[in-house]
Amino acid sequence: MSSQDEQFQAGAPDPAASSADDGMTWWYRWLCRIAGVIGGVSCAFAGLWNCVTINPLNIAAGVWMMLNAFILFLCEAPFCCQFIEFANAVSARADKLRPWQKAAFYCGMAVFPVVLSLTLTTLFGNAIAFATGVLYGLSALGKKGDAISYARIHQQQKQMDEEKLTGSLEGQAL
Repeated sequence: MSSQDEQFQAGAPDPAASSADDGMTWWYRWLCRIAGVIGGVSCAFAGLWNCVTINPLNIAAGVWMMLNAFILFLCEAPFCCQFIEFANAVSARADKLRPWQKAAFYCGMAVFPVVLSLTLTTLFGNAIAFATGVLYGLSALGKKGDAISYARIHQQQKQMDEEKLTGSLEGQAL
């Protein structure tokens, strides 16, 4: 086995380990990845378009957006960066992050160019990258509970409130 194959094996994410950690379903994980790739494409095109100006803040925002696109491709779709040696290692490390960490990172990356230069290009270019962070943030909240367990909890709270009420009424009657 060559050293390149060993690096690939070491950097390849283990899908069983990551799915057990964050509790995301397979289709939601793919939705987040696809949103990340589309967000990377939109950041790249909008960043390139933003650099075609003489305003230095627009150029800085455009360069940052292209950097965002590179990081999104590196973390979410390492096959797009197959000629970069460390792409699989970065992707494996990104897969080990918790969903709320990815959400904070992606949303923070997407907000910075908008703060630098508030234009339609930066807003629309970073919207999908920000939406990727929102999707990861929603997965960090966890699954929605079922109606039966909520009804049971509500019933128990109602019963405890009635017991407290009758206990206080009995205390007043004595």
